[in-house]
Order: sequence, then C-alpha cells, then structure tokens
Amino acid sequence: MTAPFGFEVHARDGRARTGVFHTPHGDVDTPAFMAVGTGATVKALDPNDLRAMGAQMILANAYHLHLRPGEDVVRAMGGIQRFMAWDGPMLTDSGGFQVFSLEGMRTVSEDGVSFQSHIDGSRRMFTPESVMALEHTLGADVIMQFDHVIPGQSEFAEALDASERSLRWLERCVREHRRLQVIEDESVLPQALFPIVQGGAHPELRRAAARAIRAMGDWDGIAVGGLSVGEPKPAMYEMLDIMSDALPVDRPRYLMGVGFPEDLIEGARRGVDLFDCVAPTRMGRTGTAFTSEGRLNVRNVKFRTDPLPLDSSCDCSTCARFTRAYIRHLFVSEEALGMHLLSLHNVHFLLALMRDVRSAISNGSLEAWSERWLDRYHLRPLSTP
Repeated sequence: MTAPFGFEVHARDGRARTGVFHTPHGDVDTPAFMAVGTGATVKALDPNDLRAMGAQMILANAYHLHLRPGEDVVRAMGGIQRFMAWDGPMLTDSGGFQVFSLEGMRTVSEDGVSFQSHIDGSRRMFTPESVMALEHTLGADVIMQFDHVIPGQSEFAEALDASERSLRWLERCVREHRRLQVIEDESVLPQALFPIVQGGAHPELRRAAARAIRAMGDWDGIAVGGLSVGEPKPAMYEMLDIMSDALPVDRPRYLMGVGFPEDLIEGARRGVDLFDCVAPTRMGRTGTAFTSEGRLNVRNVKFRTDPLPLDSSCDCSTCARFTRAYIRHLFVSEEALGMHLLSLHNVHFLLALMRDVRSAISNGSLEAWSERWLDRYHLRPLSTP
C-alpha cells in the first residue's frame, strides 16, 4: 500500500470486520457509508450537517464535475475538498456508470466511450487516460478506474466482454496514474487508485477478474462494481460471498452504489468495508424516510396530524425537533425545508446504522443483532410505491 494510505482490521465476526482506512485527509472507521456529493454537494445538505452527524468520507462524481463546472474550475479553487468546504476524506467515481447509462447517447470502443452531454448535447470522449487526468485534477484522496458497466442481468458473453475490457482499461489507468504522479509537484497530496471488479452475476467471471486484478499490483483498496443494477438481491449477495473469498483480507473492499439499509447489513456480513449510494438524499427529496420499521412516505394523508417524529429511536436533529405532521406539511406545500430535513434524517440514519454494525461486530454479536434488526425493519409493508 502507498503511504499515507493504510488499512487496519480491528475486530472480526465471521466474514465481517471493523477497521480503519487511513487517508491523507483523515481516518475512516469501517464498515462505513459514504454520502454521495455528485456535483460537489450532498444534495440539500451543508458540509456542517455532515460533520455533525458523524460523516467521515464522502464522494463526488467525475462525470458531473467535468460537465459542470469543469475540472479546471475545481482545480483553480484549490481542489474538490476546498471547493466544497469539506476537509475530510473524499473519493471520486470515474463516471463509468454515468456514461454507460446514457443509452442511445454513447458509443463504446476499445479506446473509450464517446457520449453526448445530457446538459447541452455536446459530444465528449472519456478514455482511461482522460479520466485519470480528470480525477487527478479534481484531487480526491481515492480515485476510481474507468470501467465498463453493464446491466446486472446481462448474459455471460456480454459480461465477459465488459469485464475483460475493464481489465484492459485498468492497465491503461495504472500507467497514466503513475505518469501523472511523477509530474505532479510536491504540494499535491497522493491519491489511491482503486480497481473495480466486474463480471455481472456470473461467479466464474467475478473470480477471474479478482485474480487478474490481484496479479496487477498491491492495491490500497479494491471495489466491486456492477451490482444493484437490475439483478435480483440474492444474486448480488451471492457475488459478495464470492468476493469475500476472492479479495485480499488486508485491504478495504468498496461496494459501489449500494446503500439501502438491508443491503448495508448484508454487505457488512460479507466483509464489505465501504458503501455509497444516492438513495438517502434522492428519497429524502421525494418524501420517503428510512426508519427502523421500514420506509415511510411522509406525503401519506394519515400523517396529517401525527405528532410523532419520523423515527422515535433516531437522534438526528430532524427527529429531535419536528413531527411527521410538520414534515408532511412541508412536502405538500412544496417547501424546500422538507427536502433538507428528510435528507438529513436519511443520511444520519445510515451513518448511525453503520455505527451499530461496527459495535455489533466488535461485540461478536453481528448475526443475532442483524437478524433482530432486519426482522423489525421488514415488520410492516413498505409505505412507498
């Protein structure tokens, strides 16, 4: 591993473990949920909100920042952390998921992906080399390789093609990452490049990709991508079981784009250390709250005069001060405060959940604790469509 990056495992409970991921901007207690700041902002939240609720590491997306405001603007403002007034660890996604989700607006070749901006229609090109330059310019602690993302239910041949292309692109990312590190001045903090294991829902492809990635180098961490993109949950959990055995035990494992409460618990059970997802803020902006008894749609008329907080067991500032009736009123009246309060609650809920997971692992009680928690969470039907 490359100093000042490091990873220490402190406790184990089955495949699950607690640890600390060291970065130039601070330490991250794992397993950890990372809130998503797609365009250099965790939507509807101030960085002070994130610090107050105990967030340690967040991420931004290279694709969105490239389109607006542009990586040169971010660099001129001192890098991504200074630009958004967040002084903790950060990760940038490569944009692989975003460009491959532009169905009908992109063309894949061995060189890279040509795509049309969803903002102004301009043609752009992402290659492994250009994405490394983009992520170096943004300046996050952890940067991701450019990979080929496909739907979760893709057939074997398509998954094989994407996985092998991702490995070839990884080799190019490594070469460019090393070249850029050589030419950067001493004032630039080091960055850790994480590879991404692809392979769809095909066990043999996942194992082969993990072997190939491990043979390429001694990574600071390894990501698992291409899950929670349409495949059934049992298939996702099966792939995580495989990754638990196939990836090194002394490096952090990052499960990309996964962040629903039940998936955080199931992932942690299988040895995942880092998670991220837009779900808590996206759902918060549309009126859905995570609670310990399932999801809650605050727009429901039954909450019109409900004096309870969103979740009586939650200690976030939203639950400490406001009723379901008031938050429903904000959404029905289209008041922006409602989106802020619900997004704050949802992110806090997941951060608190991961603290409980870490505590259960340290106590050796994760299996019993998680079964009780999940039983309660699934006790009543989802109140959202």
